[in-house]
Amino acid sequence: MSVEIGIAVTARNEADRLPATLAALAEAFPGAAVVVADDGSRDGTADVAQAAGVELIRTGRRIATLAVERLLAGGVERAVVLCDGDLGASARELTKLVDALVRGEGDLAVAAFSRRVGGGFGAALGFARRVIRSLTGLEPAAPISGQRALRPEVARAVLPFARGFGMEIGMTVDAHRAGYRLVEVELDLEHRATGRTAGGFVHRARQLLAFARVYASRR
Repeated sequence: MSVEIGIAVTARNEADRLPATLAALAEAFPGAAVVVADDGSRDGTADVAQAAGVELIRTGRRIATLAVERLLAGGVERAVVLCDGDLGASARELTKLVDALVRGEGDLAVAAFSRRVGGGFGAALGFARRVIRSLTGLEPAAPISGQRALRPEVARAVLPFARGFGMEIGMTVDAHRAGYRLVEVELDLEHRATGRTAGGFVHRARQLLAFARVYASRR
C-alpha cells in the first residue's frame, strides 16, 4: 500500500538517541514508512529499531541506498526524507523540508543547521562547497547536511548514492544535473557532532577523501 512519506534513518551506535528520534518522527509524520539503516552498530541500535516496530536494514555496503530503494518500492507518493539517527526530539523540524517541497520551492530540500555544534576548522565543509560549485555552479550553505527531503522522482534519479561521506555531495550534483532544484531550509536541529579531537580529525580526513572521490567520478 502506498504512503505519502517514506523516511530513511541512518544510524551507527545511536542506541541512546535513536528512541527519541523515532518517537519524534512518528509524531511529526503519522503514517509514514520508516526504515532504519544500521551502519555497523555495535550497541543496541538494531534492538531500538525493532522495538519501535520500524523496518531495519543491516546488510549491504550501501545501506542508505537499500533503505531508499525499499521505501520507493513501497510506493512513496510525496517525499522521501533522509535523516540521521542522532537528531532526537529535534527531528520534528524535518516537516519543514517537506513543506518546502509542497510549496514548490525546490525538488530537493536540505536542512541547514541554525546552530553550530562542534566541528573542526571548516576545511572539509569548505572543500565540499568548492566541489559542488565546480561541478554545478551552486554554492550551498549546507553541502554535507544529511537531513534532506526529496520528491520520489528525484530520489530515483540520484540512486545509487555515492559511497560513504560522499553521499550528500553526489546527491546534490546528480539532482542538479538531472534538472532538479535545490532549496535549503534553516532548521533548529540538534545532533552529535565531532569535535577538535584526534577522532574528529580522522573523521574529517575520511570525509575529504570521499569528497575527492566524488569530484573525480563526476568531472
